[in-house]
Amino acid sequence: MELVIVFGPAAVGKMTVGHALCELTGFKLFHNHTTIEPVLGIFPFGSAPFVRLVSEFRRRVIEEAAESDLPGLVFTYVWDLNDAGETETVASYLRIVERAGGRGRLVELYADQAERLDRNGTEFRLTQKASKRDLENSRRNLLAMDADYTLNTGGPRTKAEDLIERHDHVRVDNTFLTPQQAAERIVEAFDLQH
Repeated sequence: MELVIVFGPAAVGKMTVGHALCELTGFKLFHNHTTIEPVLGIFPFGSAPFVRLVSEFRRRVIEEAAESDLPGLVFTYVWDLNDAGETETVASYLRIVERAGGRGRLVELYADQAERLDRNGTEFRLTQKASKRDLENSRRNLLAMDADYTLNTGGPRTKAEDLIERHDHVRVDNTFLTPQQAAERIVEAFDLQH
């Protein structure tokens, strides 16, 4: 099985590009809010129970997918590239798939902040992510994450780059690309077949 981890900052298009990538490849989409939204209805974001449950659900879905006959799974993730714990989490997902005989690939999406602020309120995003429907709060969160975390490569070397360099990796600037165009670039970069 192919595990394609699509990472990048908030509202960069991880879910929409992942959806388009699944349409091209026949893979299944497992976007990060698939686990966040149901748990958020019970426990506050960032609380210990929230973090434990979301982490466990993600790990278990990836384990089951790795042992299944699925051709591939596209997982989306907001990854602070200077957080050693988050890098270990990504590494653990890749190990699960590799131990089962599969392959892990990393897709990094980049779009400038102005474009991401525009995308923050798109209908598809808000339909899939109930917690983003408070647009002012979502906007503040996007700006705070940009200020506090390293969510793309291209600046000073990050803690994550050793892991990134050991795996197939493509960085796609999708500021001016449709989700379909970005997905086509990913398919071409990794020679993914349907």
